[in-house]
Amino acid sequence: MLAVATTAAVCVPVAAQPDQGLPAPQPRHVRNAAQRPMPFSPGSETTKPVDALEFRPYEQMSQQDRDLAANAQSLIGEHAGFAGVDFPEGKWSSQQIVCPALPNHLLLQFMRNNGEGDVSAFSASIPHAGTDGRVRIIPILRRGYSLFSPSPINALTLSVFNQIRAEEHSTQTPTWLETGLCYGALAGAHPQMAPEETAVNKLPAAPPGRLDIPMHGGAVISFTDASAIPRPMLWTMTFDGKGRLLKATHSPVPRSKEKAVERKPVDIMGKTVKANDPDAKAILIR
Repeated sequence: MLAVATTAAVCVPVAAQPDQGLPAPQPRHVRNAAQRPMPFSPGSETTKPVDALEFRPYEQMSQQDRDLAANAQSLIGEHAGFAGVDFPEGKWSSQQIVCPALPNHLLLQFMRNNGEGDVSAFSASIPHAGTDGRVRIIPILRRGYSLFSPSPINALTLSVFNQIRAEEHSTQTPTWLETGLCYGALAGAHPQMAPEETAVNKLPAAPPGRLDIPMHGGAVISFTDASAIPRPMLWTMTFDGKGRLLKATHSPVPRSKEKAVERKPVDIMGKTVKANDPDAKAILIR
């Protein structure tokens, strides 16, 4: 069920007092919700929230997708080598990330598990035939360590995600929740939404899914990954008005007895907007 709260548009006319043939002052308009630059349309949210993305084992992938992955393997290995990941040396497993928000790309997650403390992983993006794009990878782990800062928040992950989205050239606005879940998957998670009763009773600080539209435009996506171990994780992604991902955060959800972390102001297009700003629109999935 969706609950939507918004502020009505304001239009303040200035009284016209014609004097000696001078033109009357023009009305001043205050930007309303419909005029804000929004990367996700308020009407694009699904009435029935997705619970999780599908991770399809290699054996269950279509033959067309298998062929596409095989043809790109040398490029994947080249890019992985640049990031310090030895691919395809050793025994690697792979699975497809089925992401409706990025339909023009084949998204794969690769992992090599040599035991505790020796796990390597990365994600790869392969454009479908006819899509103007290139093979890209997102390093996640190399022998148990993050290659840079943790993958969910580092600048390389944000940059590759923005490049993949730019290559989509889709005429339809993607749904915001699937976009957020897809980012989490590319960063190494297997995000799964928390059921309503869990989110309400045990995770008061973390709604299952939320879209905030600040008054100056852009969007902030938040969702709780209930499948994360050892604790559910709260993901937050900040987009500008053109849909470019500016920042991502990834932190444990406070336990019921812990003090909830106050949401920090959101910086959109150089403007600071507090989370409780009455001029911001919030769309929640419950």
